[in-house]
Formats: sequence, C-alpha cells, structure tokens
Amino acid sequence: QVQLVESGGGLVQAGGSLRLSCAASGLTSTSYAMGWFRQAPGKEREFVATVSYSGESTSYADSVQGRFTISRDNAKNTMYLQMNSLKPEDTAVYYCAAVPRLHTAVVTFAYEYRYWGQGTQVTVSS
Repeated sequence: QVQLVESGGGLVQAGGSLRLSCAASGLTSTSYAMGWFRQAPGKEREFVATVSYSGESTSYADSVQGRFTISRDNAKNTMYLQMNSLKPEDTAVYYCAAVPRLHTAVVTFAYEYRYWGQGTQVTVSS
C-alpha cells in the first residue's frame, strides 16, 4: 500500500522559512516523479513544484520561483520543499504527490498524479 506522509508545516511570520518533507513508502515502481501542490481556503488546488526521479529536472510555479526549492533523497524515499521568503499568500494546505515516470520526467498537472498525501498546513502571518 502506497503511503505519502507530509511533515514540517506550521505557523511562520512573513519573510520566514519552512522546510516540508514528504516520506514515501510502498512505492513499487523503480522510477517516479514527485510534486508539491497547495490549496488555500476557497481556492482550487494549485501546482507548486515538481522534481524528476533523478533530481536533475525541476519545475516551479511562477509564484514560488526563486523562493522555493524542491529536492529529493531517493535513498530515504523522501522529498523536500525548502520555502524561503514566505508571504501570507503562501498560506495553504500543502500536499505531496507521486506518479511512476521515467527518470528525467517532471509532472505539473494534478490529474496525472496517482498517489497523494494527506497534507500539512502552512500558515504565514503578516
């Protein structure tokens, strides 16, 4: 059974930093892309960032480009999202997701992902 578990969310002041983690278990594919999405109250879930299995390919939403960094450690089956210079508009529930893909593939559309975590709350105060 595939399980994705996010951690690292919390309350932070604007300008601060947080590091989210996503621990994966039960994934049987030899290669899978992973991504982060977020959903604010009253809004649709939106893409944040994605990383290929190799870690060499990444893609970011324009709203987080230059502030957030996605990475992964395949030996630990864990993906990370380093979030710097946080803004109140970054407040949302953050979800991690995974889908089998080739080593260098990234996936930006939510509907393509097969597995999802339960989410972790990030709140940025002004």
